[in-house]
Formats: sequence, C-alpha cells, structure tokens
Amino acid sequence: MTQKTVFKIADGWLENSRKIPSPHFDARPDPQDISLLVIHYISLPPEQFGGGFIDDFFQGKLDPSRHPYFEEIYRVRVSAHCLIERNGRVTQYVNFNDRAWHAGLSCFEGREKCNDFAIGIELEGSNEQPFTAAQYAALISLTREIQRCYPLIRQNRIVGHCDISPGRKIDPGRYFDWKRYFSGL
Repeated sequence: MTQKTVFKIADGWLENSRKIPSPHFDARPDPQDISLLVIHYISLPPEQFGGGFIDDFFQGKLDPSRHPYFEEIYRVRVSAHCLIERNGRVTQYVNFNDRAWHAGLSCFEGREKCNDFAIGIELEGSNEQPFTAAQYAALISLTREIQRCYPLIRQNRIVGHCDISPGRKIDPGRYFDWKRYFSGL
C-alpha cells in the first residue's frame, strides 16, 4: 500500500482490495441511508498483529484452541466492512450496501442501532501503540472513495466506536490521530 493507492467502489465492493466474505451481515433496513462512518481498532490476540486471526474471527472460524483469549470470543458473530492492516493492506468482508455487525449497542445523534446506517472500518491496532503511516494513507484514500459513493457521510458523520458506544468502547483509542486523518481528507 502506498499513498498513491486509489480505491474504486463498484456495486458496494472495492475493486482493488482483498475480499474475504463474512457470513456476519444482513440487509440494511434502508439501503439509501448509509450516512455514518465508524472507525474501530482490533488485534487478535490482543496486542498482537498478523496471523490471520481477524479474518478467521470475521468469518466465524476462530479456533478457540489457538489462544486462551479466543475461548472467550470465538462464538461471537461480528464483522466489519473493511480491515486496514499495519502494512496498509485493505481487506473487505462485507459489501458496503449491506449491514455489517460492527457497532453493537450504539447511538449517534439520538438514533440507535448504528449498524443500520453505518460503514465500519477496523484498523489493526490497539490502545497501546500508534497506527502506521501506511494505515493512515489507506484510511484516507478509502474514506475519500466511501464519501464519493455515499455522500451522506460528511466529515461530521465520521466517528470512533467510542463516540457511538461511550463507556462501552474506547476505539480507535488514544493513539488515533484525528487531526492527521481529517487533514488528509
């Protein structure tokens, strides 16, 4: 991934990215109302990167014998639309036009069930270390294309998971540089 990478969405799918379809999605109640972008972080096991466990988790194939933490979460049915790995590689799991299961109990501007109208992007990371330049480059480029295809997602409708699930979630965490991200848009 370089800063020159430009994404193109066609029929809800990124044309130039890795795709690993997740079974953890369903239809949006109103497909015309895609109006929020939610930034998350994830690492599996916690604080460890790589290994393909996020792919397994989003596909419902996480092996609980591979790590003690997996025993706690392997039955959870969750997904995101995309993941941006530490090296900037983007994987899409759910079509943007469908409802991924990333936000859980959530509320934005008085409206609950944010999965109904949100796109969820996971950054491979944690609350203990900064994100990489490659991740910011990919996120900025991806966000630009998402905003082009889904114009209801304006900058004031890009939030962290912590903003829609306060007290329950902290991601994208203390190291996410909102100023860097927004200035790149």
